[in-house]
Amino acid sequence: MRRYGKNTDEDDIRHRPSRRGSRPRTRIRPKHEDAAEGLVLTVDRGRITCLVDNRSITAMKARELGRKGVVVGDLVALVGDLTGAKDTLARVVRVEDRTSVLRRTADDDDPFERVIVANADQLAIVTALADPEPRPRMIDRCLVAAYDAGMEPLLVLTKSDLAPAAPLLETYAPLGVRTVAVHHHEEPDAVRELLSGLVSVFVGHSGVGKTTLVNALVPANQRATGVVNAVTGRGRHTTTSALALPLPDSDGWVIDTPGVRSFGLHHIDPSRVIHAFPELQAGTEGCPRACSHDERDCALDAWVAAGHADPARLDSLRRLLATRERHEGD
Repeated sequence: MRRYGKNTDEDDIRHRPSRRGSRPRTRIRPKHEDAAEGLVLTVDRGRITCLVDNRSITAMKARELGRKGVVVGDLVALVGDLTGAKDTLARVVRVEDRTSVLRRTADDDDPFERVIVANADQLAIVTALADPEPRPRMIDRCLVAAYDAGMEPLLVLTKSDLAPAAPLLETYAPLGVRTVAVHHHEEPDAVRELLSGLVSVFVGHSGVGKTTLVNALVPANQRATGVVNAVTGRGRHTTTSALALPLPDSDGWVIDTPGVRSFGLHHIDPSRVIHAFPELQAGTEGCPRACSHDERDCALDAWVAAGHADPARLDSLRRLLATRERHEGD
């Protein structure tokens, strides 16, 4: 064994060659100024389908993006093979700034938020009037998410041939939310008119006929639909990933999303929940500082008692806030 003593100089030391080479690392990233612009149509298991000059391009996220996610609706910059030919792959090298972001968590106690869609203008909350029964709490949660994301809500009531729409419409009339009811076997012309020129995200729990409605709006792209279980009243998930589709004869877009059974609001500050209830918001001016809106001195009780808002809306607000506070205290 060779030993190094006091008289050892640097020529006696053997250096192990570096496998990484001697090229210095740099934080400078290419600007990709010649990259093509694209719209993300769907993301499935790491493969990103984009629309580039009316061509469907399959791409993957470039390493330089790091942990930055790419979601449906994103405007992105792409390089590489942009021919759209079979077995070709481009790279998404940049995600442009988003104008809106729709997020949700799996449940209220789930700290991990999921971005559903970017750059959408309105959230179409789809609910059936029957089979399954309407879920007002789910509607309220989607309204909260829409307002938080800076999107206009649209309440779409399906299966109006099975039950009247008036009772539910009356509940949400004070909110000023646009609503439309559609017959299961009729052309959804009224819905199509409200989507024209906008990017609209369709959200609803399983079995409400959301994907059936999307198929009627965009007949050229038929997505699989399911049926509602007669015992549980629940639908089966048939849409597995969000997909953006161009609305025929319009410059609008429809984004179909997988059915959800819950819409968590863990990512939303409870103080912003009141924005989903504008008919109650004006009544908070008399509330004490940092009012939880569910305490003895809350001004909303007197506001509702004076006839300014429906008591059911205050109950809805308080249920949401109570759910958030319970999980935050765990």
